Amino acid sequence: MSKIVEIVGAVGSGSSTARQQVEAAIERAKTTKDYNALLSLSENRALERADAIDKKIKRGEDAGQLAGVPFVVKDNFLAYGAPTTAASKMLQNFQAPLQATAVERLEDEGAICIGKANLDAFAHGGSTENSAFGPTKNAADTTKVAGGSSGGSAVAVALDIVPFALGTDTGGSIRQPASFNGVVGVKPTYGAVSRYGVVAMASSTDTIGCLTNTIEDAELVMDIISGRDINDMTTLPDFFTPVVAPKPAQKIGLIKESMGSATDPEVRARILEYAETLKAAGHIVEEVSMPILEHAVAMYYVIVPAEVSSNLARYDGVRYGHRATNAATLAELYGRTRDEGFVTENKRRIMIGSYVLSSGYFDAYYQQAQKARTLLIDAYTILFDSYDVLLTPVAPMPAFGIGEKAEDPVQMYLTDLMTVGPSLAGLPAMSIPAGHTDAGLPVGAQLVGPARSDAALLALAKTIGDK
Repeated sequence: MSKIVEIVGAVGSGSSTARQQVEAAIERAKTTKDYNALLSLSENRALERADAIDKKIKRGEDAGQLAGVPFVVKDNFLAYGAPTTAASKMLQNFQAPLQATAVERLEDEGAICIGKANLDAFAHGGSTENSAFGPTKNAADTTKVAGGSSGGSAVAVALDIVPFALGTDTGGSIRQPASFNGVVGVKPTYGAVSRYGVVAMASSTDTIGCLTNTIEDAELVMDIISGRDINDMTTLPDFFTPVVAPKPAQKIGLIKESMGSATDPEVRARILEYAETLKAAGHIVEEVSMPILEHAVAMYYVIVPAEVSSNLARYDGVRYGHRATNAATLAELYGRTRDEGFVTENKRRIMIGSYVLSSGYFDAYYQQAQKARTLLIDAYTILFDSYDVLLTPVAPMPAFGIGEKAEDPVQMYLTDLMTVGPSLAGLPAMSIPAGHTDAGLPVGAQLVGPARSDAALLALAKTIGDK
């Protein structure tokens, strides 16, 4: 049952109020603060908006599809009422001059943003351990990571602070924390949702999506935030129309390379069980091979740092954000500002990106990675000629211990093994809860579809449900 529909129904009927819903969400946020899921609360603004919605309802006016529903946004979305820090010292006190398009569309429908969620600084990471304000703890086991970079958003939903949260997904940053915390995470087709007003990471793979407790809620949120935006010329015309009756007997390809020895045995077991559930619903599940997928991480960690190095060049201590003091020269100002404002992972990606774009290495690394990316896209196209949907684990392992991989960036990058492929190809993909390990850690199944099949993917997932 849709949690969002329940809240809207209660507020609309008068059995609850928007203010009561917001006050309860803020109280849950405060009582669970030890998880470090939220960096700030927009308490005053949220309550003002709630009161305005309650007045609308009393006057008999339409307050929107999401009237009175509290939500949070990852703290790389520009939103009023609290600083937009991107979990970095560089933007620690930055106040947004405008709101992200996705936030505006939700608020136009009566939703109420109550705060900003923790993330890896500038969304660089897969565990939320790279936040300048400390890691977020996993909702199922506080000794484990929340995943990342949208870890705070995932935990806020898993702890039922709010029924949905917004996140960004560049190479798995919605899907992986969704898997680690047992919630639904949706990465749409590239260009389906406007990125206007969101701090850029890698412009050719950045997408805006949501994390929810139910597939029905994800469907509702994606329907609202999708569509063309004149402020983002990469956005596509609105193609997201919820599917009432999904296509029967779909052909689903279980990618063999995602189920090898690098994948935890319990994760493999949960995915095979999910495949059996698909079969029981009348779908055809067959093993397929996609050898190039094993090289997707290598492609991703050449292409994305290159774009990161360009996007972070704007943080120089001159125009906005942190500014180093007592710098004697302009060069020293730049250097000290960036040294103080960026965490280690930000610096690592800037250095890798600058290297692969430099004279003498551009052809050997960046251009070769882009050629390989084209081959990856072609491989997906070939598979989708025969299959409606592809199935893999979201991550090769369940949530790992806080600090376990922090000193080994290569091992951390390999947690993206299953998720970077759809990102590089611009395809819709989602994490659906598929059960738990014996230790009680959530495991997610990843469904991947052709471009613009977002609604059909959600419809398929909805008929199967989650575990």
